[in-house]
Amino acid sequence: MNFSLIRTLSFCLFGITSLVLHAEDFRVGFVNTDRIFREANTAKVAQTKLEQEFSKREKELVEIGNSLKSNSEKLERDAPTLSDTQRSSRQRQLADQDREFQRKRREFQEDLNARKNEELQQVLEKANKVVKQVAETEKYDLILQEAVYINPKHDITDKVIKVINSGK
Repeated sequence: MNFSLIRTLSFCLFGITSLVLHAEDFRVGFVNTDRIFREANTAKVAQTKLEQEFSKREKELVEIGNSLKSNSEKLERDAPTLSDTQRSSRQRQLADQDREFQRKRREFQEDLNARKNEELQQVLEKANKVVKQVAETEKYDLILQEAVYINPKHDITDKVIKVINSGK
């Protein structure tokens, strides 16, 4: 019985020792994708492209919103002098304008989000290729993109951004 206990303990000790030795060779890295989306040149180009693509529609929405606001203020000013029929007619017009404005704003937001997701997906695909390249070059065993806590010495985000920005 003692012999089997000693044998089991020695196997456990051998297993733990081999894990510790193996763990010393195990390299872990971390990539902050939010920083890549903010700092990588491809992400900045994508953001500029989106701003140019949607600036005209955004400007139109601002103009419609301003017009709606001024029409609402005008109705409030004129309300005491208007007949009930005129007031209710203008209120209906204002409600129709508001519904149209809300619809256009929703469509704009949906279109913007869809295009933003497309652009960010391209940036992410490029970043993932670079992460894989850095991991293989520097012999990392594991690269994480999300974590609750990460020691800054494992953060390879700067390396990834540098490679992305160099265009390699």
